Amino acid sequence: MAKKQKTVSSVEGFTFDADAADRAVAFFAECLTHTTGEWRGQPFILSDWQADIVRKIFGWKRPDGTRRYRTVFIAVPRKAGKTTLAAGLALYALYCDGEPGAQVINAAADREQAALCFEAAKGMVQAEPALESRSTAYKRSIIVPSTGSSYKVLSSEAYSKHGLSCSYIGADELHAWPDRELWDVLTTSTGARRQPLTVVTTTAGYDRHSICYEQWDYAIKVRDGIIEDPSFLPCIFAADVDDDWQDPAVWHKAHPGLGVSVKLEYMQAECAKAQALPSYENTFRRLLLNQWTESDVRWLSMDAWDKCGTELPELEGRVCYAALDLSTTTDISALVLAFPIGGTVHLLPFFFVPADGAEKRARKDRVPYPAWIKQGHIEATQGNVIDYEVIRARINELAERYQIREIAIDRWNATQLSTQLSGDGFEIVGFGQGFASMAGPCQDLERRVLGQTINHGNNPVLRWMASNVTTEQDAAGNLKPSKKRSTERIDGIVATLMSLGRVAANHEDQGISMTGFTFV
Repeated sequence: MAKKQKTVSSVEGFTFDADAADRAVAFFAECLTHTTGEWRGQPFILSDWQADIVRKIFGWKRPDGTRRYRTVFIAVPRKAGKTTLAAGLALYALYCDGEPGAQVINAAADREQAALCFEAAKGMVQAEPALESRSTAYKRSIIVPSTGSSYKVLSSEAYSKHGLSCSYIGADELHAWPDRELWDVLTTSTGARRQPLTVVTTTAGYDRHSICYEQWDYAIKVRDGIIEDPSFLPCIFAADVDDDWQDPAVWHKAHPGLGVSVKLEYMQAECAKAQALPSYENTFRRLLLNQWTESDVRWLSMDAWDKCGTELPELEGRVCYAALDLSTTTDISALVLAFPIGGTVHLLPFFFVPADGAEKRARKDRVPYPAWIKQGHIEATQGNVIDYEVIRARINELAERYQIREIAIDRWNATQLSTQLSGDGFEIVGFGQGFASMAGPCQDLERRVLGQTINHGNNPVLRWMASNVTTEQDAAGNLKPSKKRSTERIDGIVATLMSLGRVAANHEDQGISMTGFTFV
């Protein structure tokens, strides 16, 4: 008598095929071996968390017998075993999925990263005679002639990604992908497949405008029942935002491989390093606790920054100190007005970009310039370069509403615009970008953010720039923002620091006046 198929019905109308789930788990143990590390040569016995994911992927079925899940989002910390799991899943899709002419793709941001998963998979194939005899392995592909199936490596650096018909997509370390182009090309290539599967394996990142954060946020909303998507399987192992990153209980909560793939002693050592080196804290939290952070080396805490955003008060007729950071004519320029009211400084920022090529710059900077333009957070000037006449007109318009006492400008960027503004009657202050000029404003901004005596009005462009800033330090411990080391644009924060410097100077002439300029 044939064995009765084990199924469990769900309220969603799907069924769980336990035999199919068991077959997938058994494939790992019976056909695959570890190729590196202390388990080299041993059968690939899935950890509990890995087996649970595999069973869900291949066990849950639709009424027509195809897989329920079409996208699986697996977010786990580093050293949890996600690379070997991804390699095994790709091989199961290649050999056991019953897909004619299966096209299995392993994709990553660059060739080196993409090769990591592929090399693990190739090593597993070469270690198993039953798989190797059916396959032809090349440098960047594995071919199964009997089924016309292939497993190939692809990266965002690849010269061409079109003409694909993917049955399985393994998206590795999605947080590192420079833009969404590769993601869109791959995911839209699955339309001809009966039951395509996309598996994302990633750690957390710091770019909240990336495709990874978009998918991460979507996964959380599906997990929490905010979005109903029965085809999407979220598998997120991470510390919560408010968790104490120094607490070993949090480590166990966030890291499913703790005690197995990564030792407790290692976590203790890495945590001690993060405690001793503040610049390493974000790295520890992001890679080993899977928490999204602002940047690899941060200056400002975004948690503290976010607490400083409230609705701006009525500013009409108020005294303010302006600062203008003029970037190249093809990048973003920032104007910030700082209003000292009581013990708080209120910031009113303005940003300018060329209208032409906004989409291209959005992909380059990985931020939604077009959306920000539409929302009024950025002003787009006509053409492919910033029209400084528009900035000049905007400043003169603002002067009709506010008492602009000074306009601080980089002393080495005293362009024609500076001369024109001086001719318009504004007091132009040359403001250096070195330690001598920036150290005081940096200290002031830090103090105000921590003490919540600055109000940025929750401007999203300024927040993005605040999250990008890294600093340089001289031998005396003075700080200045570093455009070279910062992750992305920081023009708005530079302008903020310059305006705070003039607020601190309290409009007292402390330098030498020369042809309308005051140099400090």
